[in-house]
Amino acid sequence: MVSFGGWEMPLSYPGGTISEHMACRQSAAVFDVSHLGTVRISGPGSFELLQAQLSNDLRRIGPGRAQYSQLLDADDASVLDDLIVWWLSDDVFDVMPNASNTDRVLDAIGGTDVTGTRAVIALQGPRARSILSGVFPDAARVQHFHVAELTWQSLPVTVAGTGYTGEDGVELSIGSGSAHELWTALIGAGAVPAGLGARDTLRLEAGLPLHGHELGPGISPLQAGLGWSVGWDKPSFRGSDPLRAERRAGPRRILRGIVAEGRQPLRDHAQVIAGGREIGTVTSGNFSPVLGRGIALALVDTSAQPDLGDAVEVQIRGRRVGAHVASLPFVKPGSTSMAETA
Repeated sequence: MVSFGGWEMPLSYPGGTISEHMACRQSAAVFDVSHLGTVRISGPGSFELLQAQLSNDLRRIGPGRAQYSQLLDADDASVLDDLIVWWLSDDVFDVMPNASNTDRVLDAIGGTDVTGTRAVIALQGPRARSILSGVFPDAARVQHFHVAELTWQSLPVTVAGTGYTGEDGVELSIGSGSAHELWTALIGAGAVPAGLGARDTLRLEAGLPLHGHELGPGISPLQAGLGWSVGWDKPSFRGSDPLRAERRAGPRRILRGIVAEGRQPLRDHAQVIAGGREIGTVTSGNFSPVLGRGIALALVDTSAQPDLGDAVEVQIRGRRVGAHVASLPFVKPGSTSMAETA
């Protein structure tokens, strides 16, 4: 158990992080992600409020759908938090911030913090829906980035086809006093419990950003490769002016994938070197259980023009590790070997 965002969270279970990681890639893993915040926005004007405060455009979806978005700094468009919006019904939204940013999101958009009233269980992996169908059939039918308010054993459960592993699956929000029963049922049906360690290596293989690493002060959605999640057609939103200015000028750095030539784990804050000079910094690095190599996400200078396959070096503890620029995601859904990612 470790402290994370003000919560006590499981880093791993007795099987270990790599075993949990591979269970998610090969079958299904279940994660307690109750540390994610839930801010309820409801009533007339809720849609207009979120349109003005968040970067993405809710007009792209509708009730019963989920959307990835960001809360930007009004002055420089850096990402104060990235989050998921669950659009439950006409004027009811659940905004899901990162663990340590719930208060920041509340300050910006208002609403009611209902985090303490529920637990969130994420079931992820190629067999997630098959396992779920034996426990909670209606939940297994909730499609990717759809949301439904359902009932399990007379208990209300909000189910979203979302996750943070790169695999198919769902996240289930249930009253905190009833979460143990659902968790136990999923494990009994064959899901493997997994902790924060596996969740991080899975999201890294999937090339998904983490706030405080690929997102945060001084890092805009454009730099993080998230321009697709910005509602450019909206008249304005918080941070839109500096973000549009950066878009016109072009970002000075951009997120790239790095794969080591060997098994050496790549580490956060390490320098990325090409042509004898530093061109960027690793934002997240680790060992990829699927690739069997070190991998990293790094913010690199656009002036360096790093192309896919280009050779680079990563400076780790006084020595340089050979690597190359790679496409994202590092690992495709359901992949369990390097050959399957090619």
